[in-house]
Amino acid sequence: MVVLAASIVGKSGKVLVSRQYVDMSRIRIEGLLAAFPKLVGMGKQHTYIETENVRYVYQPIEVLFLLLVTTKQSNILEDLDTLRMLSKLVPEYSMSLDEEGINRAAFELIFAFDEVISLGHKESVTVAQVKQYCEMESHEEKLHKLVMQSKINDTKDVMKRKANEIDKSKIDKTRGGDKGGLSSMSSLGSGFNDSSISHGRGSSFGSGSMLGMISDVEPISTKAKDRSRSSVTAPPKSSGMKLGKSGKNQLMESLKAEGEDIIEDVKPSSQTRTAVAPPTDPFTLTVEEKLNVALRRDGGISSFDMQGTLSLQILNQDDGFVQVQIETGGNPEILFKTHPNINRELFNSESILGLKRPDQPFPTGQGGDGVGLLRWRMQRADESMVPLTINCWPSVSGNETYVSIEYEASSMFDLTNVIISVPLPALREAPMVKQCDGDWRYDSRNSVLEWSILLIDNSNRSGSMEFVVPPVDSSVFFPISVQFAATNTYSGLKVTGMIPLRGGGGGVTPRFVQRTQLVAQNYEVV
Repeated sequence: MVVLAASIVGKSGKVLVSRQYVDMSRIRIEGLLAAFPKLVGMGKQHTYIETENVRYVYQPIEVLFLLLVTTKQSNILEDLDTLRMLSKLVPEYSMSLDEEGINRAAFELIFAFDEVISLGHKESVTVAQVKQYCEMESHEEKLHKLVMQSKINDTKDVMKRKANEIDKSKIDKTRGGDKGGLSSMSSLGSGFNDSSISHGRGSSFGSGSMLGMISDVEPISTKAKDRSRSSVTAPPKSSGMKLGKSGKNQLMESLKAEGEDIIEDVKPSSQTRTAVAPPTDPFTLTVEEKLNVALRRDGGISSFDMQGTLSLQILNQDDGFVQVQIETGGNPEILFKTHPNINRELFNSESILGLKRPDQPFPTGQGGDGVGLLRWRMQRADESMVPLTINCWPSVSGNETYVSIEYEASSMFDLTNVIISVPLPALREAPMVKQCDGDWRYDSRNSVLEWSILLIDNSNRSGSMEFVVPPVDSSVFFPISVQFAATNTYSGLKVTGMIPLRGGGGGVTPRFVQRTQLVAQNYEVV
């Protein structure tokens, strides 16, 4: 099997891309490709055409022809296998199968053809391997560029330092030649100044009698000080590649130049650490429920698990002798479990959370959300109790896949900061979004389309988004991950008051604040 050339031509005979794998003149290949449309136009349906010297093996691609020119002795079965492989590669590199799209991806197509055909013979590769070979990056090349850039920066530093030294020497010569007597006298005056400062004695002679002389040379001395200061603060010469901040910055710049989205790490400053205000109320109680849900793509719930906690944070140690009065929503599917140090009988009878030993206070300084008092769990629910359901409908039409995604939110919860992440096939450009209720963003690094809705309440319990991508299998768009938060919970747990055990509060309930949230920890449509 010998492939003479692999080409993409128009139906009018215009050559868009052609790669030759044997030595032949330009006149010959142009003549062979120019004769092909005339042979096809004879009204017969073939996958190949034979002439006296060569064989044409071709496949129509919309308004184009993917063409292999081979010898007549070549194995046509292997030629057809090679043609099928090339037909799979063309849509991977060309977003549109027309003249403009082929011209835009001409070099990428030639490189891909070279991975499939070597010296006229087919290589045993797959589409994924060809894409990997063509996109492979060289770590050694990046390292070499960083080393070269580091050497260039070192050379610039040496150049600046030498320039500062030359300027300083010129200034010293100017001061010594043009104003010899004046410079010596000013030096003498400065000598008196230095001695008077160092010994702590009277400095009226040094600073007073030489004042006029020093003022005459002040512009030159000031300039010399500024230049000498710049030479001192210049960075020292370094050898080789720096493995610190400069090397990291060079790597970041090179990745940004290649089109990567770089999220740089920011060290927390003092302002960042103080952004979250410490608690000011004597008691802070946090009710948090975390959802782990897997929904089926064709409807129904695959798994459901809700875990909740009640935590107490006390500001002062003296206020630790208290009990917490709570109310629950009465959901029979929720099972509550108290901390081992909590009096469970008191909780079961009066819904009061207190220590088994009332003479001991609740601990303080736990950090985070404080000390845990109560846990609960819910593992059974029907689809009507799920906060958010997602329906994804991909459909292939021609050379495009139309994807329609809908969400429906339960009236039980008002959701905030909703982000629906849909995985996509590897795309060179962002998908074409035709309609979106909310905002969207394409993460090219992870091939994920993020659909975000700031708030879902009674005004927008349902919404949809439609976008178009190249033809792919429907399983590519799963699993869909969802993130959201809510201020109401399944348990409906509320703290009604704090009961002091010491200090004689006089019937006044101590001041407290309650924080309640429901978060989606692992929420997917599989």
